[in-house]
Amino acid sequence: MNIQNLEAFLYVHHFGSVNKAAEALFLSQPSVSSRIRTLEKELNVALFERVGRSLVMTKEGKAFIPYAESIVQAYKSGQKRMKETAATDHIVIGVTGLIANYVMPYVLPKFKLAYPNVQITMHTGTTEEIESKVLHREVDVGFVRASTHPSLEKIAMLQTPIRLFVSRPHHLENVPNISMEQLQEETFVFYECGSLDWTKVKNLFFNAAYVPTITYEVDSLETAKGLILEGAGIGFLPEICVRKEVADGRLTTLDVPVVAKESLKAQMIHYMGEKPSYFDHLVTWTKEIDRVSL
Repeated sequence: MNIQNLEAFLYVHHFGSVNKAAEALFLSQPSVSSRIRTLEKELNVALFERVGRSLVMTKEGKAFIPYAESIVQAYKSGQKRMKETAATDHIVIGVTGLIANYVMPYVLPKFKLAYPNVQITMHTGTTEEIESKVLHREVDVGFVRASTHPSLEKIAMLQTPIRLFVSRPHHLENVPNISMEQLQEETFVFYECGSLDWTKVKNLFFNAAYVPTITYEVDSLETAKGLILEGAGIGFLPEICVRKEVADGRLTTLDVPVVAKESLKAQMIHYMGEKPSYFDHLVTWTKEIDRVSL
């Protein structure tokens, strides 16, 4: 009996929908339906039936739930035990671009000191790509913006303020309590990272009476920072990525109260019930980023 088919059955049960189960499993809807049909053939019973537009579990399906849960849990427990008893000499970490550039250079050397015999592989991708790799056991630990997937355990590990940065000197750098109206004549470099926190910053402008002049809209932090350093415009950036430039006086932040509480958040994730032995160390080292100068 295929574990993936059992998981598909349990996900459809949990979400009450093949479509939602497919989204949670990062599969197509036909793939989930195919897994359910295969399981039904193996059991020689119908697990679900259509009632109008609704998908309803049969009495046989309801009776099978505890057995499916028991099998999947036993498999996961066995898999975890094998990982614990095996000689762990290789880990795979999945990270978003911000984490790759501004967190891993600090964290990985500390990891190597604590685990000198462990080989490290790091994959960089979007939050959705990293989530998928963790779910498919291609990545042991992921660093993502935010995850709500029910099969993943997660912990908040980084929160960096979003501030408006300018190259120095700038005519607004010593002006207190800058308003949206005062910014309407400025040329902006806008970093578009797609997160909810970042969208809130962008919406503050487009919901206001004063629409900013966005000359450059880029999806790379380094490109956005480079343009701002060259004086091509001003822009909002996560504080963690410009610490060096602020420390050496090339960039400074403007006092814009309307965005004072905005921040970019990140989580560490791993598969439910499969917490790696080094996970807590990674959390500790990552949280230290807020207290060190990079």
